[in-house]
Formats: sequence, structure tokens, C-alpha cells
Amino acid sequence: MFEAITRLFNKPEARDSHDPKLSVAALLVHLAAVDGQMSDAERVIIKGALMDHYDLDEGNVEQLVKEAALRDAEAVDFYKFTSTLSSLELEDRLEIIRMMWTVVFADSKNHELEDNMVWRVAELIGVSSRDRTILRQQIGKAEQA
Repeated sequence: MFEAITRLFNKPEARDSHDPKLSVAALLVHLAAVDGQMSDAERVIIKGALMDHYDLDEGNVEQLVKEAALRDAEAVDFYKFTSTLSSLELEDRLEIIRMMWTVVFADSKNHELEDNMVWRVAELIGVSSRDRTILRQQIGKAEQA
């Protein structure tokens, strides 16, 4: 047992736990799976959003999403991720919520658990209900077109 605890505390972190990219990726991965399964469309949207927003290549995004999935599996709540993001500029926080809505609408289904998660994350990172709703409407309309 002592060895397991020692390994846990000596385990090297692949990325800084305060890295906004890792936090956003973990939230997007969790969001995509919150309705019970992650669709291929959601995977593509997550990778594209991270590549575009953070100017990453496909290899870096693959590694980021892999690390994000591990961190998400270890997390007990969103605080570990949202505490990092709440200090970002409003424009960046709005973009995070925009990415989340894009993932929600990627599979042409809008599950209530997805809505609830976006609402909670928006509140935790300081995005107003009004802004969250406007972004939802914009992304929802764009996906229907």
C-alpha cells in the first residue's frame, strides 16, 4: 500500500494541471460523453475546436485529448478545470462556452445533461446566463442551417 501511495505522489505529470488547454479539453471530452457516449462527430468537433483555438497540429491535439480523457476520468468535479479558466479574459471564456455548444450540437441531439453541464461551467467561469443563451442560440441555428 505504501508503494502505491509513493507511486501516486511521484508520478510525473505530463502537463501542468493549470494549463488552460488541458482544462478546456477535459471539459469538452466530459461534455461529449455526458449523455452516455461520445460520437465520432463530437470527437471531430473537439479536435477541430482545439486545433483552431490553440493553433495546434493534429499530433498535439491527439495527445492533448488523450491526456484530457485521463484527467477527466480522475476528476471528481469541474472545479479543478474551471478554477484555471475563470481568470481568463472574457473573450476566451466566451469562446470556451462557444466550443462547448458546438460539441453539444455536433451529434444533432441536445441532451438535458449537456445543457446542464454547459450552464454549470458557464457559471463557474463567470459567463453570464445571457451570454450563454446567446451563444446557444447562435450555435444551434448554425447547426440547423
